[in-house]
Amino acid sequence: MIDFRNPNTLWSSILAETLQRLGLTAAVICPGSRSAPLTIAFAQNSQIESIPVLDERSASFFALGIAKKSGLPVALICTSGTAAANFFPAIIEARESRIPLLIFTADRPPELRDCHAGQAIDQVKIYGNYPNWQAELALPSTDMGMLGYLRQTILYAWERSLLPTPGPVHLNIPLRDPLVPVPDLAVESLKSQFNSDDFLRE
Repeated sequence: MIDFRNPNTLWSSILAETLQRLGLTAAVICPGSRSAPLTIAFAQNSQIESIPVLDERSASFFALGIAKKSGLPVALICTSGTAAANFFPAIIEARESRIPLLIFTADRPPELRDCHAGQAIDQVKIYGNYPNWQAELALPSTDMGMLGYLRQTILYAWERSLLPTPGPVHLNIPLRDPLVPVPDLAVESLKSQFNSDDFLRE
């Protein structure tokens, strides 16, 4: 289901819906305010089992176990700041054991970095060379071209978590306020112009 309430919910729901159509069945989610749009998107998708785990290190190894058993990527989601650092041991394990993981770290937007904001660390390439592939997404946008870019990036992330060798893929996702699903009439007006089946068709 595509959520047209505001740019963050639209962006996050397209991300989750694209992954679900690719075959994602499980997402392990750690709590946090910056990652709220992602959490809501995965929780609203009835085809994805969303599993909340309070501790990031425990969550990452739990996701690793699910992916190892299924052979399919599992989404692992956390908020900004040091939460992301706690995933590192499991990401190393995923790389060395050839286990597919999709790591989504919410982050502050560029204007809130390097300005002494709390829980703001450099999350770009935080896992060094261990991911099969890593990138930072653009800020959420309602532009159709940018929504297409988002979908294609998610498709590529899925592929790189499996081929040529299974392993972790990291996407850092900057998000601006509002992080809660406050309605934005300009975004809601897009709903009548948007055919999600056509847009998301593989």
